[in-house]
Amino acid sequence: MPLFKVVVAVVVVVVLVRAGLGLLRALATPIPEPPPPGDLRKVKLQYRCSLCGTEVRMTVAIEEHPDPPRHCMEEMEIVVTEE
Repeated sequence: MPLFKVVVAVVVVVVLVRAGLGLLRALATPIPEPPPPGDLRKVKLQYRCSLCGTEVRMTVAIEEHPDPPRHCMEEMEIVVTEE
C-alpha cells in the first residue's frame, strides 16, 4: 500500500511539473513580428455615417489603424474597435 501511494505521488508531481513547464514555455514565446508594410492585416473596426446612418465593418486593411472610409462626402465615425 505505501508503494502505491509513492507511485501515485510521483506521477502527480511529474504531471504538474510538465504542465507548469509547458505553461512557462507558452508565456516565454515571443510575439510574432508584424507583417511587412503593404500586406493585409486583420482588423475589427466598425464605422457609421453620421448623416445617413450607414454602417461598415472593416476586417482587413493595409495598416493597423487605417483612415476612416468616406460616405455622403464625409468621413465616417468609428463605432467599434478591437479594444
